[in-house]
Amino acid sequence: MQLSLVVSFFALVAALPGPNVAHAQSKGQSPAEYRVGDRLAKDKAASQAYRQIEWDDLIPKGWDPMAAFKGLDLARLKDNDPKAQEALEKMRSAWDQAPVETALNGQRVRIAGFVVPLERKGEQILEFLLVPYFGACIHVPPPPANQIIHVIPEKPVTGMRTMDAMWVSGTLKLDRSETGMGVSGYRLRGEALAPYTRPKT
Repeated sequence: MQLSLVVSFFALVAALPGPNVAHAQSKGQSPAEYRVGDRLAKDKAASQAYRQIEWDDLIPKGWDPMAAFKGLDLARLKDNDPKAQEALEKMRSAWDQAPVETALNGQRVRIAGFVVPLERKGEQILEFLLVPYFGACIHVPPPPANQIIHVIPEKPVTGMRTMDAMWVSGTLKLDRSETGMGVSGYRLRGEALAPYTRPKT
């Protein structure tokens, strides 16, 4: 079911990085237990083999994801307002060209996110997008390109579902790629994948 334009605006804005974003904390949550916009908490006891990064680390300093909304009062927009469609198209174009953090190129990293399968072979997933919040690319439009990672696992993955929460580790590269589910600004060769569980406190 497609969201209305106005609902899409608010869903996108609510899912952007910021202090009001809820963090999913339950151990071994299934996709049904997350809400649109939920993000995953950091694992403080992570292995040192990979540098653990967060989604905000993928955004270059000074880049403003809300620049496309400047001067627009979202609360007053209605679906039949041509300004709503125009603003959404402007935002989509800006977000598809979102700049990436060049310092991360070639880094061995570990990051938690939600799975959006791209290519399957039977029950195996050969490629997928990793996104920062539940519902991205599925229930709401895609986030900016610098918040989407195109993952190619070293081996096909079985038993993984759409919107599963996963830890993915591997070498991160700067590589903009257009897919049917969104434009990614990064590519990661998935060397290790594991289900997301609540970090130890």
